[in-house]
Amino acid sequence: MGQIEWAMWANEQALAAGLSECGGLEGCGVMGTRQPEGVSARSAAGVLVCLLEYPRSKRKKGTTIERCGQKYMTAVVKLFGPLTRNYYIRAILHAALAVPAGFLLSTILGTVCLGIASGIYLLAAVRGEEWTPLEQKPRERPQVGGTIKQPPSNPPPRPPADARKKPPAEVGG
Repeated sequence: MGQIEWAMWANEQALAAGLSECGGLEGCGVMGTRQPEGVSARSAAGVLVCLLEYPRSKRKKGTTIERCGQKYMTAVVKLFGPLTRNYYIRAILHAALAVPAGFLLSTILGTVCLGIASGIYLLAAVRGEEWTPLEQKPRERPQVGGTIKQPPSNPPPRPPADARKKPPAEVGG
């Protein structure tokens, strides 16, 4: 069996955590606590995690399915270089973002998800994985004579003229 790529699992877990943290805004209003500073900070942290985790990394073997609009975010994540490529840094970042979220009841789900993602990223970093951008290959135009055969020069064979005539419709009695 092949080796497990842990970063792929951590990416999905952290993206779910970021989406959960962005939704923490509604949770505080329902619980009756009025902490707009904490809620806006948690939502900002959730947006940061979503922006960092949205682009998928290229897999070592097999194919990677690109998310919709991922190429734009890949350019932004590539811009920060080793800060976003290294999984040790991501593990520390997610762990640091998970600590203050534990004090708000509305963001406890995001906190747990971030903690799990941090642990999985740490495991991926220990195993030597690193984020690599998923870049589109330029499409090659097929060469005539290479993959596409020349069109046929003769028409397809046809049955004799007698066989092509339609039989007359029977008259009902």
